[in-house]
Amino acid sequence: MEQRVRSAFREAARLLEAFADVSAAELVRFAALAAGRLREGSKVLVFGNGGSAADAQHLAAELVNRYRIDRPPLAGIALTTDTSALTAIGNDFGFEQVFEKQVRALARPGDVVLGITTSGASPNVLRGLAAARDLGCLCAGLTGEDGRRLRECCEFVFCVPSRETPRVQEAHAAWVHAFCDLLDATLFPGAAG
Repeated sequence: MEQRVRSAFREAARLLEAFADVSAAELVRFAALAAGRLREGSKVLVFGNGGSAADAQHLAAELVNRYRIDRPPLAGIALTTDTSALTAIGNDFGFEQVFEKQVRALARPGDVVLGITTSGASPNVLRGLAAARDLGCLCAGLTGEDGRRLRECCEFVFCVPSRETPRVQEAHAAWVHAFCDLLDATLFPGAAG
């Protein structure tokens, strides 16, 4: 059993290095654009299903509260938290529209919209991103190895080079922290160190 644990940790570490190799430059570019949008008064909207919903809420909390430094709050909203909206939309229009309708109601041109889907094929995430693109938002997708379909509706797609959901989710958590660190370093350089 200890070997199972060591094996999982080694695989996660290897995958994090591989993900950094393929995504670091694009993440720096995306974070710079997102920081500029936040500086101008735009907000970050983020969404996903299941574990990706938890990642969306994690990111929004880091933005609104703080990541590592005490700083003014940043505008971040997880579209996974309003159970009344989610269940009303799901019941009346179908689960495929739960993010799309919220994006259409809350997003404005210039906002940053991040869809998280380990498979890259979640219909509600794809529809939410397509709506954001139509509204003139800066769109990004965070996904696994097979998520290239997100390129149809995103300027940035960050694909973890794995098909194993637990490993992809671990890499997504690291991406969230790296993104928050880059925002802090860009927007609050004196405080971020």
